Amino acid sequence: PTNNGEIKKNRTLKTGKNMDAIFNLRRTSARQWPIRKKQTSKSRIFLFSVSLFAVFIFFFTYSEIPNPMSSISALSGSVQFPQCRSEILTRTLLGQKFLWYAPHSGFSNQLSEFKNAVFMAGILNRTLVVPPVLDHHSVVLGSCPKFRVLSPSEIRVSVWNHSIELLRAGRYVSMADIVDISSVVSSSGVRVIDLRYFVSLLCGVDMETLCSSKLSEQSPSHKALEQCGSLLSEVHGNLDNCLYAVDEDCRTTVWTYNKNGDSDSDGRLDSFQPDEKMKKKKKMFFVRRRRDVYKSLGDGTVAGSVAILAFGSLFTAPYKGSQLYIDIRESPRDRKIQSLIKKVEFLPFVPEITNAGKRLASDTIKAPFLCAQLRLLDGQFKNHRENTFAGLIQKLESLSQEKKTRRPIHVFVMTDLAESNWTGTYLGDLSRNSSNFKLHSLKEQDEVVLQTQQELASARHGQKFGSIPMNLDTTKKTQNRCYPREVSNVQLYIEEVVCSCASLGFIGTAGSTIADSVILMRRFNACSISRIQTALR
Repeated sequence: PTNNGEIKKNRTLKTGKNMDAIFNLRRTSARQWPIRKKQTSKSRIFLFSVSLFAVFIFFFTYSEIPNPMSSISALSGSVQFPQCRSEILTRTLLGQKFLWYAPHSGFSNQLSEFKNAVFMAGILNRTLVVPPVLDHHSVVLGSCPKFRVLSPSEIRVSVWNHSIELLRAGRYVSMADIVDISSVVSSSGVRVIDLRYFVSLLCGVDMETLCSSKLSEQSPSHKALEQCGSLLSEVHGNLDNCLYAVDEDCRTTVWTYNKNGDSDSDGRLDSFQPDEKMKKKKKMFFVRRRRDVYKSLGDGTVAGSVAILAFGSLFTAPYKGSQLYIDIRESPRDRKIQSLIKKVEFLPFVPEITNAGKRLASDTIKAPFLCAQLRLLDGQFKNHRENTFAGLIQKLESLSQEKKTRRPIHVFVMTDLAESNWTGTYLGDLSRNSSNFKLHSLKEQDEVVLQTQQELASARHGQKFGSIPMNLDTTKKTQNRCYPREVSNVQLYIEEVVCSCASLGFIGTAGSTIADSVILMRRFNACSISRIQTALR
């Protein structure tokens, strides 16, 4: 792997070699002409004409040879990308600096990335562009442990295209429509802006058009969005004072932060590296280094001076004693980040979702219950059904032996296996044993799910966040137009809340980020939060 400096150096060397080759051809051609001591006037005129013609051909040909470095510089002009004009950056965007990133995979992964983005925005003092909730696995990163992932540029393109698809289909739902971020924004000093507002201001697309069916492929607005997407995805490279794209990913970098810390630790090797067998088998030469995000991308750096800082994935997870991509811990020297880490660790669902889950637990189940989150179909989990059921069997046997446990034992089942396919599984056995067990589950067409979908669409929490003052009439029009006709994944959100309320315990699938999310909710007593207090936040 090479860094940006090495890439530019290679391009310069390559350009220099092309130049040397061209000038060598000129010198060689000149020596081939026969030298005569005496020349007639006609021969002089002939030679002069040929030479003039050769010079003209040379300069015309050279002007057509593409120069990689000059093409990048040309793209920084306002002709190629009018979004980078100074009046857009300084007047429309009020000179603010923004951070945009590309989430992916399922909702739990996307929420984890959002938390990491809040850290990054806080450290780098940038306004965070809040993304939509993407369809499950519409964008997939790959595998960091196997060093097989999409490049940051590729994943930015995928996320941009899917975001536009969601807008055109009337299914755009912001992360802030689902998760309550009010406490982070109000007390931590982190600024945020909804992606729709940001795109409208930067790309010059009217919000009414952006959020309506008028966004056809033939419309000028669609072409403007294509150009804007090309800019934000770094298809044409970094642009001076406008965009800096972070091309370091989990294969080469672990981002750290240590304010006023030891600078010698910046750039050192990370403890997790590809082993020799993997290097030989896949012919890879990646080296993972730990880099301080502020020293690399903060004030005083090239990236720190540009208006838009674009990351790819911000997903991380513990792996073999290290972190896959981001390792930012509490720093006693930086109280702001220390406070931010504590606030972001748990972000509750918005009141509409939280209240729906509580009502289901108290008004429908109406008894102490156990929650079982069983992921049986997706990815690696489908090959480990026996292990997934083993924990549930053990827990139910333990509850059955307790004299104080009332019969039947109520179990709320959260699974991706349709109830029609429970026959022949442990779930099918439990459902037939109605004298000892009573199973509960939630379906996509249940009234509580449909009602919550309508409430979320009407609330439009995400559009309440924006760090740039906007005209009141424009805001009202936007809220009326940006009304999602469909809100996805609501069943999943409510199920997680229900599981956080399970007084008999929780059994989750090992390795599932959904299980991790429920465990976190239970640790923070999400179910005990007063409905009134939650609604007033």
